[in-house]
Amino acid sequence: MKVLVADSIGKEGVAILRSSAEVDIKTGLKPDELVAVIGEYEAIVVRSQTQVTADVIRAGKKLRVIGRAGVGVDNIDVKEATRHGVVVVNAPTGNTISAAEHTIALMLALGRHIPQANSVLKSGAWRRNDFIGTEVRNKILGIIGLGNVGSEVARRGRGLEMVTIAYDPYISEDYARNFQVESVPLKQLLQESDFITLHIPLTDSTRGLIGTEGLTLVKPTVRIINTARGGLIDDEALVRAIREKRVAGAAIDVFTTEPITKSVLFEEDNIIVTPHLGASTAEAQTLVAKDVSEQIVTVLKGEPARYAVNAPFVSTEIFSVLEPFIRAAAITSRLANQLADGQARSVRIKYHGELANYDTSILKATVIGGLLEGVSEVRVNLVNASLVAARRGLTVVEEKESTCENHSSLVTVAIEEKQGAITVAAAVMRGEAHIVRINDYWVDIVPTGGHFLFSDHLDRPGMIGAVGRITGDADINISAMYLGRLKPRGQALIILAMDESLPEKRRQQILALPGVQTAKLVKL
Repeated sequence: MKVLVADSIGKEGVAILRSSAEVDIKTGLKPDELVAVIGEYEAIVVRSQTQVTADVIRAGKKLRVIGRAGVGVDNIDVKEATRHGVVVVNAPTGNTISAAEHTIALMLALGRHIPQANSVLKSGAWRRNDFIGTEVRNKILGIIGLGNVGSEVARRGRGLEMVTIAYDPYISEDYARNFQVESVPLKQLLQESDFITLHIPLTDSTRGLIGTEGLTLVKPTVRIINTARGGLIDDEALVRAIREKRVAGAAIDVFTTEPITKSVLFEEDNIIVTPHLGASTAEAQTLVAKDVSEQIVTVLKGEPARYAVNAPFVSTEIFSVLEPFIRAAAITSRLANQLADGQARSVRIKYHGELANYDTSILKATVIGGLLEGVSEVRVNLVNASLVAARRGLTVVEEKESTCENHSSLVTVAIEEKQGAITVAAAVMRGEAHIVRINDYWVDIVPTGGHFLFSDHLDRPGMIGAVGRITGDADINISAMYLGRLKPRGQALIILAMDESLPEKRRQQILALPGVQTAKLVKL
């Protein structure tokens, strides 16, 4: 497998990738250049500079995972990735401390006019009285977004003896109290804060969160810090408020367009700007590079990632329980699909026994992928399984039953088609998937791979020998044989595991045998 590193990441992350894949480092690619080369790669790693657009994703025919070495994913078209079954992972915790420390550094620099004083003194002027600052002790620190970074900022604010309040509609008051933070409405935060810092993602609902209207509510002594995402603050409104002395100052580390060298924000001495340095520490770069690279390797192995942006979270503990059933689910759906006579209209997936106690999303995705294997134009996985099924008009129903008569757990797939229904069930025994039911027959088949013949017939003496003569005449070796019947001289099933596929001529000979109703070839 091949991985493209499109933005610079820590060497530790590159080493992890190279332990499992061929790695090409090509930074600074233009959009058309990226589109031209992405088709060679199963994975791509970016930071904030490279844009992984819909065009890039559509051109990435082999692409399985996009890794963002950082928190935000606004430079990745996540919706398009989901449509194509491409997992998007990020590293939401690796740069937490660095971003929190940079926020505090900017807050202190704002309060003490450090950049301005440095510039004036280096220009040859001693203007000490022009830079009377303000202490942060006992000041109110208003935090918008109490997630990973916001909570670390709150912790450091308390260490500076600040009063901390926060606005975050997605956290409970109890959670806020754990950080000794008072949860308040946004309006109250804007009105009361001496320092305001933002730590939220950029979405349609947060774009321009602090704009003209909000800036009419703040104290004239307020100072605003943004180390989260450009676009959260209306730049024009902020500059206007500073010029009109309705805001004392601001510190901005992120911009709507990056890189950027000209902005209205650069025109005001009371606005400190830094070139997106929130995560720019050696420690953070090492952590995010390792974190995202480990997840990419995990996804390429077929396992769920810890921080998949567009897939449900599957813990390591739960995955260890479900892992053997992933193969069982894949086999049941592939077998049912090959035994069916036409296009499936609906599929019913039932989980029996202990399996019913777990989140089975990954098994549902596996079943859908098996059913659509070879007919879907996109890869089907945990990311897009439900989307692809809905697009194809395939109804998927899940059922769970805590009891299971014959096994500790069982996964059953029943597909309905015009000609009828096919039911296949699998269990896991000694860590190995076993097919244990086909329609009304209870069997025990170990699908070790290879070619199989499934033949429904009327049970009668000599049937096994007749089928064996035909395979023998074709010089096809039978590695295993499984039998099932509903009653003596009634409906029966022969399953032959063969070293190679039976020619069509020989299959027709089996179909011509008296009492044989079906003879289907299956490859597992």
